[in-house]
Amino acid sequence: MSDQTALLLAVHLAATMAMFGVIWFVQVVHYPLFAAVGRPEFAEYEAQHVRRTGWVVGPLMAIEVLAAIAILFFARDEVGLALPLVGLALLLAIHACTAFFAVPAHRRLEEGFDDATQRRLVATNWLRTAGWTARSGIAVAMVVVA
Repeated sequence: MSDQTALLLAVHLAATMAMFGVIWFVQVVHYPLFAAVGRPEFAEYEAQHVRRTGWVVGPLMAIEVLAAIAILFFARDEVGLALPLVGLALLLAIHACTAFFAVPAHRRLEEGFDDATQRRLVATNWLRTAGWTARSGIAVAMVVVA
């Protein structure tokens, strides 16, 4: 394996594993605790949550996408085609869930706490949690096969 491929796989693995950790923390700890935030303070809390979380996950998600695409084009000989394609399909599904479920829920919650929206956010976030869990296995597998 070339040094460039090793670096690319390492960057991809690091970004994916970071998102794996973040999504599990958010799913098990953070989103369920939304219900415990005082109602008068919730809109501000949610706005802060969205902004601060974006600082963490925005760069990680961008690095992960770019690295996943780069692997498909530049490391295909070392890792094959199946793992990068499945990984990219999972990323597409994760980002679709983010766009269609998480973002609208957060926008609604920025107006104030809503029990149904919070429960829906927790429930639909399991899709993203499963996606990043599967992606972490794929990222590890690509390092192993290379």
